[in-house]
Amino acid sequence: MTGRSFVCVDFGSTFTKAAHVSPDGELIATASHRTTIDTDVLDGLDACLSELGSPDAEVLACSSAGGGLRIAVVGNEELVTAEAGKRVALSSGGKVVAVVAGPPALDDLNDPDVVLLTGGTDGGNEEVLLECARALRAWEGPIVVAGNAEAPVEEVLQGRTFVRAGNVMPRIGVLAPDSARAAIREMFLAHVIGGKHLSSRGGFVEMVRGATPDVVLTAVELLAETAGDVAVVDVGGATTDVHSVVELDPDSVGREVVATTRVTRTVEGDLGMRWSAVTTVAEAIAAGLVDEEARPVLELAARGRQSHPGYLPDGPASQALDETIAAAAIGVALRRHAGRSQVVYSPEGRVLERTGKDLREVSLLVGSGGVLRHAADAVSVVRRHLSGEGGWQLPEHPQVVVDTDYVLAPAGLLAAQHREVARRLLERLTR
Repeated sequence: MTGRSFVCVDFGSTFTKAAHVSPDGELIATASHRTTIDTDVLDGLDACLSELGSPDAEVLACSSAGGGLRIAVVGNEELVTAEAGKRVALSSGGKVVAVVAGPPALDDLNDPDVVLLTGGTDGGNEEVLLECARALRAWEGPIVVAGNAEAPVEEVLQGRTFVRAGNVMPRIGVLAPDSARAAIREMFLAHVIGGKHLSSRGGFVEMVRGATPDVVLTAVELLAETAGDVAVVDVGGATTDVHSVVELDPDSVGREVVATTRVTRTVEGDLGMRWSAVTTVAEAIAAGLVDEEARPVLELAARGRQSHPGYLPDGPASQALDETIAAAAIGVALRRHAGRSQVVYSPEGRVLERTGKDLREVSLLVGSGGVLRHAADAVSVVRRHLSGEGGWQLPEHPQVVVDTDYVLAPAGLLAAQHREVARRLLERLTR
């Protein structure tokens, strides 16, 4: 081993997780501690570093502590530019707390960390975007402007904290998220992390490189370079996130008003293991993923877990119920992300219509989250509801692996400046 090693840290909403990585991309050790939001988040990091043996290493971090990154999206029309903005916000690692069509009132924004202002194709109508910008002068937080490139928004927002990014929808049928995603990351680092007052000690702001979901999506993009089409489903206590990197069918690009993108992230706020357990089970029942005989026991278990989010399984029976809830969250979340194909009737006759992101050719499906890391057979949990029956565009023949060592976030942190180290770390998923 040559050179300095790395400690990659994820300040999560519940746990702070650290991975010690060698300069050659080998995982040396991992550690975790509850996130010490009640005192100082660096207290939890100190505990992790002590467990790792206090290595002389470069520390890189991501964070979803303190509520993560909250984004409000403001756009011209709910079904066009506001929807485009929502997709971009999700791919940027944010939790979308409001989607507003037209000029917003402050209460409409639902107390975000950042506002993403979209609206109009390049060279198109400017007035609604400018009206929305005028309304946002009443809000003092940071704004990312990603609408009509020719609209003179700078004149309206003069004196406010904002950055201009490329239009998320430069023309109908084209979604261009990269510039806005980078600008949101810039705002998160410059104005949000420090503003949450998670630490009074020096160093925290400097070590954080991005919001955790954004960092994970970076790792998924890197993984796709060698593994082909990839999807990751991450089951948490309150949400279930799906990240996918899939090469698009060129014949389908441009058919939708708001186009599907190669890199996509969706967040299902009603699917989770604890805070969202009741709605997870309800949605799984509605989707036909739960046997009628199992329904009463599963509903009772979900209510108990939602009432006591710190609950840990105390035996095989309760562990099996946890795994059933996890499989339900995975099944519903993947269906929402992937969409379906179905025959519809039009003036031209029978037509095959597709919605959502086609995951059928995904070659690698990665499961993540504490419930899967502790499952006896996590691969079976992930596979339980992968049937494409009903036209769902789910992975048909994927290799299924579980991120038991929690390497996705560390690899995402390393990818920018230590790409080969990150790539070798990700090889643990498919060894």
